[in-house]
Amino acid sequence: MENADIIARVAAEVGVGSGQAAAVSRLLSEGSTVPFIARYRKEAHGNLDEVQIGKIQDRLGYYTELAERKETILKSIEEQGKLTDDLRAKIEGCWQKSALEDLYQPYKPKRRTRAQVAKEKGFEPLADSIWSGAAFFGSDEDLQFARDIIAERIADMADVRGCVRQAFVTKSSVKSEVASPKPTEPTKFEQYYDFEEPLAKIPSHRYLAIRRGQKEGVLWVRLVLDKEPVIEQMMSLVAKAAPGCGVPAAEEQIRLAAEDAYKRLLAPSCEIDATVEKKMAADRAAVEVFAENLRHLLLAPPLGEKAVLAVDPGIRTGCKVAMMDSTGKYIGKAVIFPMQKPAEAEKAIEFIVCKYKPEAIAVGNGTAGRETETFVRETLKKLHAQHPEVPIPVVVSVSESGASVYSASEIARKEFPDLDLTVRGAISIGRRLQDPLAELVKIDPKAIGVGQYQHDVQQTLLGGKLDEVVVSCVNGVGVELNTASAPLLERVSGLTPALAKAIVEWRDANGKFSSREQLKKVKGLGPKAFEQCAGFLRIRGAANPLDASAVHPERYGLVERMAADVGLGVGDLVGNSLAAKRIDIRRYISNDVGEPTLKDIVDELIKPGRDPRKTFEPPKFREDVTKIEDVREGMRLEGVVTNVTAFGAFVDIGVHQDGLVHVSELSDGFVSDPASVVKAGDRLMVTVIGVDRARQRISLSAKSKPTVGAGANSGGVAAPGKRSGPRTSFAPASGSGFSCNPFANL
Repeated sequence: MENADIIARVAAEVGVGSGQAAAVSRLLSEGSTVPFIARYRKEAHGNLDEVQIGKIQDRLGYYTELAERKETILKSIEEQGKLTDDLRAKIEGCWQKSALEDLYQPYKPKRRTRAQVAKEKGFEPLADSIWSGAAFFGSDEDLQFARDIIAERIADMADVRGCVRQAFVTKSSVKSEVASPKPTEPTKFEQYYDFEEPLAKIPSHRYLAIRRGQKEGVLWVRLVLDKEPVIEQMMSLVAKAAPGCGVPAAEEQIRLAAEDAYKRLLAPSCEIDATVEKKMAADRAAVEVFAENLRHLLLAPPLGEKAVLAVDPGIRTGCKVAMMDSTGKYIGKAVIFPMQKPAEAEKAIEFIVCKYKPEAIAVGNGTAGRETETFVRETLKKLHAQHPEVPIPVVVSVSESGASVYSASEIARKEFPDLDLTVRGAISIGRRLQDPLAELVKIDPKAIGVGQYQHDVQQTLLGGKLDEVVVSCVNGVGVELNTASAPLLERVSGLTPALAKAIVEWRDANGKFSSREQLKKVKGLGPKAFEQCAGFLRIRGAANPLDASAVHPERYGLVERMAADVGLGVGDLVGNSLAAKRIDIRRYISNDVGEPTLKDIVDELIKPGRDPRKTFEPPKFREDVTKIEDVREGMRLEGVVTNVTAFGAFVDIGVHQDGLVHVSELSDGFVSDPASVVKAGDRLMVTVIGVDRARQRISLSAKSKPTVGAGANSGGVAAPGKRSGPRTSFAPASGSGFSCNPFANL
């Protein structure tokens, strides 16, 4: 679909050239994905980035739907025999869905209305006389019937309906009151019990909070609007079509009809329209916040290919322990009871560290996480004192958000059909330390806990955006073909779930892929799918070193020319930064390959398969601050940003209960958008300015000179995120022992 008018409008909205928008439209229609277009077709669209291409795709979708709706409306009106050339021109020239529906309003099939009843009773001639300003006569009852007809006529006028809707959008206020009966217990909506704010100015997070209060039955919410100025605007528009507005007697009747039209026919529907529009805008804002948080979480620095011991903390049922090798392969499991049987638990940790030599120990940050982490650290100190020759692994606190969701999922059951849910959860914790992206793609993003009012927003909008982010991250990093799971592969450009499954099955049946070319042997993977996916898949150790890079197979011949021109083989050129930097890319510019692609190729030759993620660095929590009771006002702590919202940032300071840095405390200067200051995963030095232990709330400040004692959770509706239930400490519980080798099953 390359309608010139649509392309021009999309280009203007996105801020790109019409040729660029047309190129993206053409590539999308050919089945290319956004990541592929952004990475491997830069010359075609003028080096647009993923965000711009995504916006073009979105607006093309909007206008395609609009065009289809126009055709439906034109057909409907034509079948009624009411389609004029003027009306057709107005419909075809309409570029907004709400305005299009306003044009269609008079022709929509209607249920039996007061105006229809009046027409059936023969009062349309009287209404026409009033409308035109001709002499008219009738009783009060007759005039009421005539006004019913005129009211519907006014309400069906597109410009009048648009005027009233715009008034609600721009001039109304959101008013909330406590519902009756008033709650007897405190709620998180108390600040909205008697609240009013202009609809156009209310922030998205506050509007969603009020909507949630309404949904939970705590608040009564409505839009309030001064109707008199609106009715005057309506009359000025009606006067252009109704000559009767210049005749006092007729104008009086028309005004009464306009007031009735506003109250009965326009205000209710336009209030809904304005509410829906605001809700959609708030949803989009919340979804963008969620998407940004998710992107940074997925692109968190990976530990890499290092053996990891994972510990899922537990009290009554003990800590579940799972060992993974450097590729993430599960080795064995155990259960330890650090509080009940500390000596045996120490022996188990010592045995595992000595025999399997993990380079890191991942401890889940849920209930009892910090106590378990402290126990592991103390055990390692003792081990080092007794056996200094043993390499001591780094201990890392790992977010376990969503681990329980994964452990009960079909993906987990297929991966580990013989393991208990809790062991699967421990494996997920360990693997997300090794490679957050590869593990988190197995979990529904909504279960990861980095959103803002995620359950209140339109779920299709949220799901689509989050899927877009996951796909972008996966393709931006690249995927190792021989170790990737099916859930990870299906996020690769051009691969469907069925193709991802087929790749894994081919790998299981035939062994590792030795070249990208072998992908063509996978059942169902045709030329188009190969074109779209090949550049994002990596094969380390392949005979052709380009198979481990982001260079697309369609450009291998070009690289061979480059290598020959510098007097090297391809294998000697890949990774040879000195030689690659000597390449004069201008020599290789052609009709289908330009400078942007050539620069990408040279960059890959310098650092083949480079990972765009940062280097891993474990968070540093204070060892004497492990629970909210340890937190004191004035403390200076290092934390990790876990979630960024419109009203501030939640920060993990190592006490299981995240603290809130309100937007007013994020910086010494004014901050309107928290996401412009911090991102999920950032390290942040904060000062405790308030602790509300009764409500489990911690207020933090990132200012250089914060005001201590500012109170907990100021300005936010939601309390800081609690990761897995109420805070508890270790308590004695019975538990079976185990042999010295905790992995007796090996």
